[in-house]
Parts: sequence; structure tokens; C-alpha cells
Amino acid sequence: MQDVTDPPRGHVAGSLDIAALRSGYRNGTLTPSLVIERVLERVAARGDDAVWIDRPDADVLRGTARRLEAEGPADRPLWGIPFAIKDNIDQAGRPTTAACPDFAYRAAESAPVVARLVAAGAIPVGKTNLDQFATGLNGTRSPYGTPRCALNGAYISGGSSSGSAVAVAAGLASFALGTDTAGSGRVPAMFNNLIGLKPTRGLISTRGVVPACRSLDCVSILALTAGDALAVLQAASDFDPADPFSRRADPTAAATSPHGLAGCRLGVPRASQLRFFGNLQGEARFAATLRLAEQLGARLVEIDLDPFLETARLLYEGPWIAERYVAIRHFLDRQPEALHPVTRQIIGGGARPSAAEAFAAYYRLRELRRATEPVWQVIDTLITPTAGRQYTVAELLADPVNLNSALGYYTNFVNLLDLAAVALPAGRQDDGLAFGVTLTAPAWHDAALCALADALHRGGNETIGALDTPLASTPPLPPAVSADLVRLAVCGAHMQGLPLNRQLTERGARLVRACRTAPHYRLFALPGGPPARPGLLRDAAGSAIEVEVWELHSSAFGSFVAGIPAPLGIGSIELEDGETVKGFLCEAHATAAARDITALGGWRRYLGTQEG
Repeated sequence: MQDVTDPPRGHVAGSLDIAALRSGYRNGTLTPSLVIERVLERVAARGDDAVWIDRPDADVLRGTARRLEAEGPADRPLWGIPFAIKDNIDQAGRPTTAACPDFAYRAAESAPVVARLVAAGAIPVGKTNLDQFATGLNGTRSPYGTPRCALNGAYISGGSSSGSAVAVAAGLASFALGTDTAGSGRVPAMFNNLIGLKPTRGLISTRGVVPACRSLDCVSILALTAGDALAVLQAASDFDPADPFSRRADPTAAATSPHGLAGCRLGVPRASQLRFFGNLQGEARFAATLRLAEQLGARLVEIDLDPFLETARLLYEGPWIAERYVAIRHFLDRQPEALHPVTRQIIGGGARPSAAEAFAAYYRLRELRRATEPVWQVIDTLITPTAGRQYTVAELLADPVNLNSALGYYTNFVNLLDLAAVALPAGRQDDGLAFGVTLTAPAWHDAALCALADALHRGGNETIGALDTPLASTPPLPPAVSADLVRLAVCGAHMQGLPLNRQLTERGARLVRACRTAPHYRLFALPGGPPARPGLLRDAAGSAIEVEVWELHSSAFGSFVAGIPAPLGIGSIELEDGETVKGFLCEAHATAAARDITALGGWRRYLGTQEG
């Protein structure tokens, strides 16, 4: 095994990011066989690095590559892309151990997520090491050894998807499957300079995955870029009727999520709620990332993280630990000595909570979900550190429970609150370690989160993984723009804080910006009410009028328009920067008896004149 102080070995030329491989396949400079030889050479160069439980089989991989070359890439979006599989996920004909040799079984069929990726042309390389039974965020709880951080072998790789993260960072696979219940795909992503996508629960089937907390488990994706992670998600996700926890994707839920950092409202915890556990360099990197986000057009909004943090404590301090016990109780009760001592201590504690305690905790979770819901009305995305600090292997082994708990400070609440999240690199610390942040949003915002993560990733990083591959050489991810969105300018009672604004927010509309029209409109205060209503009329002799531009899904737009009373209607409005959006216009005859308030420049100023 290589010395932990040595730099990572296996620096065979050439990046394995999906975009680079696709480009090489298109121009004929690469073939799947050449890529597999590159992978095998790198695996051999690293030696016994504890990354693999079921190591790559050279003959099988070469045969798979030749078969793909003979069949061609048609209709296979991941053709020739090598990937690693966390060894709590089934691959047909291969053993699944969950990092416990006495638990191992040979899978009769692949988990649906693996089957879908193979059908898309991806090449499974091998099964990777993990914290036993996916219980841990550090990567040291495995009888198969401790995968070391790909950037500095003295440090933990993070877990529980430890081997998967190191495999991608070290160039042994283009991407890897992990699992993520409490942060197991996000923490190792940070420590190894990777993207870690924790999708919406149920978006990827968890059938064929050894459960940790079955109601919360997600299959996660570790990749070199956000674009790669999204490409894998698109190939891997599908409703699985045989999985009771699978969910049909809701394409309208995220229709109004921001498509770029410009105008995005980023929620930032109060300074008193940020913890870096003594890592001053990490604190500086987080502050620098916030400044970068502002430079890219985001607006920072301070939020109260307390209800999120209380939710996080339920995961291990509450009865959800019983789910871990239920998952393997028959095995644990028969062979307790087969488990890693720390794993046995944690999972064994799941036998104690009562049904009454479980219901009480469930009720409290519902209360906390309700307490966090208003946050998403004032922010689009939450940004936090992924973890406050990375520990050395020696530090972690000396205090395995407390330090592991510190690693989950920012991650444990996400699945309990039904959120999606993407961990992304946020530059290198002065000591050479990677720092990372996580973007979190409500369920079904996965694609939009990837677009935001890609923009922030490119703004603050130069390389991907651990092989010093330039990030700039990979194409950026286009913003996740939906053709089903409608932009609507409002100039009166539908503006934020006014009586009819709820008709927009109830339909999931998002405020894009406040601005003015082009300088050829007149504004009138129409008779009648309440509520008082304005009328906007196009007139070449008019002026620029203050408006708010909101964005909502086309299906919601239809029901909104259906409730608009005469003499108002929806037409096209030109804004001051030349953009044309839908907006309220008034029939000309209705302005005859109305007061012309154009000179005031907007409805809010008019309302101010009516006060008192």
C-alpha cells in the first residue's frame, strides 16, 4: 500500500470526464478499449489503495469494451463511460457486501439504477469500499481498509461513499454511484474535489440497494463536473413501480426555480450558526464563495438555520436510528461480532426506541417541515459549507463518534426535509485540501441545482478531481431553461406585498426582478374596488412605469389568466431593456373615467399618496 504521505499515484494522461470522452469518441482519438486500458493502468499504479472491494476484472472490462465497439453508440448517451458502484448496490453476478464479509451475497440481478446505466452504454468497472452498512461520514469503518483522500493520504476520504469518491477523483472512473442518507455522497465529494449530487428522494430507484434508512435513502452521483452528474441523473432516473419509495418526477414543481446565479436568492445561515470546527481556512473559503456568488449576480439573504439543525439532530439522536436496525436486524441479532465495533454500537442502538418515541419524533418532524417552508418563499437556494472541516485519519480514529457527528452538521437535515442538494468544490485551502459548499433546494429542483452548481464551480475553481485536470477544458452546463415558463409583468395589486400577490405565489410563481417598462405607457387608477386596481395603456407619448416581472409555469398561467376581470387583459409589454413579456393591459374605453397617474411612475407611489 502506498505511503500515506506520498502524492497520489497513477497520473496516466487524459481526463475521464464525460465530455472529454465523448469528444474523443467523436473525433476518433479514443475508443472504449483505449479508455479501459487507461483505467486498468491507473488501478494498477495505485496498488492496494482500499478503494475496491470487488476489484476491476481486466478480462471482463476488455470484453465489455469490445462488445460496445461492435454495437456502436446509437441511442446510448453514456456509451463507453466507465463507472464505479458502491458495494451496497447490486450488480448482477457480483457480490454485494455492504463492507461486511459475513453479510455478503451474490446478486441475481442488477439494481435498476445499474441496469439503466448499463443500458445507456456505461461500463461498470468494479464495486467500491464504504463505511460498513453505509453508517458513517468518514470512510474509516470498513474491514476492507480505509480509502485515503485522493489529495492527501493523511486525511480521511469522507464516507460512507469513500471508495466511490476516491475512484472518481483519482481517475479510475468517470463517475460513481454512492448512496446518501445523511451526507454520504456529499461529504466525500467535498474532500476529494468533486461534485456530489444527492437527488430528490425517489427520483432514482433504491431497489437493489442494501438499506440504511429505507424511507430516506437516495442513490447519489459522484462526478467531476455538474454537467456529468446531470447526464448520469438523466440516464439513471425513472419511476420504478416495484420500489414502494419510488416517486414520479414532478416537472412543474421546479418550473420557476432560478436558471442562473443572476437574480438567484441565496439563503445564508446567520453567522452565529456557521461552524467550521477550528478550520479558519475553510471559513475564509466560504466567505470567498459568497463574494463570488454576489459577483455572479446572486443576492444573499440571511436565514435562520435553527429549524434545519433541529431536524438534523432527529436523524441520529431520534428514533430514525431504528430504521438502520430494522434493515439488518436478523443478521445483527445472529452475528453481532461480524460488524465493525463503531457500526455495531450505532446500529445496535436502534433496537431501543419505542413506537411511541417514533410517532412523537415523526410529529416533531412534521412541525419542523412546516417551520422551514416559509424560508423557500424568500430564498431560491440555501448555500452552506458541505462540512466545516476535514480530519486526518488519526484524528478521526481517536474520536470516531464525535468527529463523525461534526461532519454531518450541514448534511443530516436534507433528506428528512425532502430536499435536493448538490455539493461542489469551492477552491483549495492554503494547506492544499479541498473545501466545498452545498446548494440545497426543495424536491425536484435537481436540474436547476446542477446549473447553479456548475456556474459557481467554474467561477471559483481551476481543476477537477485530484489529477490537476483543468476545469476550463470541460464545456459549461447550459442554464436549465424550461420552455414551459411564462414571464408576466404586474404593475398593481399583484405586486409583492399587495392584496392579490397570493394569486401568483399560490401558483408557484417566482419574482424575477423589479424594473420599468419601455417609455411609452400610461398608468391609470381605475374606479371601483377593493382592491384598487391600475390600468396600463400603451401610448407613444407615455412614460416608463414600474413593474415586477414574475415567472410561472404555463399550466398555472392558464388558470391565472382565467380569473382576470374586464376591463383588464393580458398582452405583450416591452420592458426598459427591450425584453418583451406578458403583462396586464387595460381596454382604452375604461380609462375615460379613470385618473391618469402616469406622472407618479408606478402604483406603489400612487398608493403612498392615498395613505392618511
